[in-house]
Amino acid sequence: MYQQKDFVLSVEGLTVSFDGFKAVNNVSFYIEEQEIRVIIGPNGAGKTTILDLICGKTKSTEGSIKFKGKELTKLREHEIVHAGVGRKFQNPSIYEDLTVFENLELSYPKGKKVWGALTFTRDQAVIDKVNEIAEMIFLKEMLQSKASLLSHGQKQWLEIGMLLIQDPELLMLDEPVAGMSVSERKQTAALLQKITQDRSVLVIEHDMHFVEEIADRVTVMHQGQVLSEGSMDHVQSDPKVIEVYLGH
Repeated sequence: MYQQKDFVLSVEGLTVSFDGFKAVNNVSFYIEEQEIRVIIGPNGAGKTTILDLICGKTKSTEGSIKFKGKELTKLREHEIVHAGVGRKFQNPSIYEDLTVFENLELSYPKGKKVWGALTFTRDQAVIDKVNEIAEMIFLKEMLQSKASLLSHGQKQWLEIGMLLIQDPELLMLDEPVAGMSVSERKQTAALLQKITQDRSVLVIEHDMHFVEEIADRVTVMHQGQVLSEGSMDHVQSDPKVIEVYLGH
């Protein structure tokens, strides 16, 4: 059996029922340090529900979610964030009226507690960190631009940056390249490869070319259950996956 301590995230027997319907049914998977795990599957397979369960937005009916050995199922959403799990939703939630710099600065962890927010000063450490993240997310030249002026892809990067500045050890991204141009998708793949040098990433995605570029391991879901798991080559050649997903 897997050693718990070896994994950043251990999901075991995870189930959630809504009025008797099991949206997620006895799902187990394990994410290692510095791994990019991608969950794929047809619409309604339970992919986004898995993220909702991990970040505490939805409570599981049964099963276990351990982050670095710590049980998450009993924690509130903000406690899960503080534990080191960050999540980006499908639609970018950024402050359109603020500059790129201000968006990143607002997410800087020092301002999280009320007292921290009241005493927050823009010191050199904050400025350095904002600059470092802005360079990483390809927005160094846009720091003084209003976020409303960014392209759709750049807004997605900004939101990833707002998570990165909080330094989570597990970053969860729901369809990060939806609506992006081909060149933006390539840059996003490069960005994810870079950020997994010191953290793990869990991605839900439909774009198979993008999945091929980034995934260390792929979990295929169907009707709330794990259908197949392994390398991209493995799941692409799995007859069950071809039948229910890739064949359509």
